[in-house]
Amino acid sequence: MKRRLFIVLSLSTLMAACSAAANNQGEPQSFTITVSVAASLQNAMKAIAQIYQNQAPNTVIIYNFGSSGSLQQQIEQGAPVDLFISAAPEQINALEAKNLLLAGTRQDLLTNQILAIAPKEATGISDWKDLATDRVSKIAISNPDSVPAGKYAKEVLEALNLYDRIKPKLVFTKDVRQVLAYVETGNVDAGVVYATDAQLSNGVKAIAVARKEHHSPIVYPVAVVKDSKQPEAAKAFLQFLSSPEAKAAFEQYGFKIAGN
Repeated sequence: MKRRLFIVLSLSTLMAACSAAANNQGEPQSFTITVSVAASLQNAMKAIAQIYQNQAPNTVIIYNFGSSGSLQQQIEQGAPVDLFISAAPEQINALEAKNLLLAGTRQDLLTNQILAIAPKEATGISDWKDLATDRVSKIAISNPDSVPAGKYAKEVLEALNLYDRIKPKLVFTKDVRQVLAYVETGNVDAGVVYATDAQLSNGVKAIAVARKEHHSPIVYPVAVVKDSKQPEAAKAFLQFLSSPEAKAAFEQYGFKIAGN
């Protein structure tokens, strides 16, 4: 399975306190942790890594971005993952049911919105119902079976009695960022993404925001994986994700902090 990796050096103050261990030269011990992250969080997590770098020079963070369902499967198959951030509770629930998460580390991190988008120059598309008209021939959504954004999209379309009507027009993608790319390039006439994805692009426009009662709550949970080789380093980074600095970065990219 193709994996996209983003590597950054960072140093955890917390880890320095926890780890009195040192190498033979008397230098602080270094750690490497792999963090599997839902694709919609790419930009925010990269920004956060740069902030974290100033606080923890001896921790190497390897980001693995992908659809939450694919990341869940990788963990179930024994992939070396230390921390998992999903775009929906289902994937975390499944891992928890199989006793694959470190007890006491799960928490809800973020929330988001789902909306329909079209290319910036598109005309005649301004509402969900317009997706069923002749003005729209192709609509991209993520695969509802493995991608939370796709599941939310399907729920919204079903709540509006649109899903069966537009099903022949649907183009299913591997993750939500591919939906955004398809709309940006004009390969489709519309798509359904998170509000945070639409915010990143100058090539698309929002045409309709989903009402909360039309889909499951959009929550991004996070937990340390039970088989983590560096659980203390993973817990240190998890703790940092709730810091004022990390929260400010998440909010800059349009996410809302869970519980606020």
